Amino acid sequence: MATRKRDGTTVFAAAAVAAAAVALVVTLVLASGALDGDDGDVAAADEVIVDLDDGAVADPAADPAAVVASAADAMAAVTSVEFELERSGAPIFIDEFESLALDRLLGQFTVPSRAQAELTITVDGDLPTKIGAVAIDEEVWISNPVTGDFETLPAGFDIDPSRFFDPEDGWRPLLANLLDVELVGVDDRGGDRYHIRGTAPAAEVRNITVGLVTGQDVPVDLWVHPTTGLVTAAEFTTVIDGGESNWQLELADYGAAFTIDPPENVRA
Repeated sequence: MATRKRDGTTVFAAAAVAAAAVALVVTLVLASGALDGDDGDVAAADEVIVDLDDGAVADPAADPAAVVASAADAMAAVTSVEFELERSGAPIFIDEFESLALDRLLGQFTVPSRAQAELTITVDGDLPTKIGAVAIDEEVWISNPVTGDFETLPAGFDIDPSRFFDPEDGWRPLLANLLDVELVGVDDRGGDRYHIRGTAPAAEVRNITVGLVTGQDVPVDLWVHPTTGLVTAAEFTTVIDGGESNWQLELADYGAAFTIDPPENVRA
């Protein structure tokens, strides 16, 4: 592993690839069908926030296959969402130098391809750092952890956010190819939720983690709203080099009108 001086400039240069984490979570958040629609932000006048705490009652005898099919259709129609990813356990590195470990990500997404997020990463195992990231169409900006200013993602990084919404990837194929699907039960997780468990094939795991996890089938737990079919949480554990890494994703504010614009404080 290369030895690297950990000053602000070097940290930022390496942290450029942290923008890939935005794509990671957005891949988890939406299916390919969400691409349909006009470019630009969700207009405030069109804001229809889905009430996920509406007292809906889940049927403990529901057919798990029907629940999964409903979830696939619902997620494909999403126009916006807020997402929060927490990751613990063995580190998941998002750079080729295995220096930047993803810990947490909080952000918002709107169709067709706009996302903004604050990423919490650990640099070289002991330096916690926060980075801002904004992705609009094929443009990605990331913030310098020292100055706070944003810079355009340098050329040479293969981080095109639009490719993470390809019809072949995303929620629909993940749910369609889920193996050994079962209804664990009905959990109270902000209201009644179907607790679905299944096994995601290695190919789908690679897709939903943007290539960070490869070569393994992974059991996945999903929590699904009983009437809307929207997924409100997902959890799974991956194994890399013998160490377990735990992933927890929470989804909320479906339909909210998030304003996602290019950052103003962009350095030339």
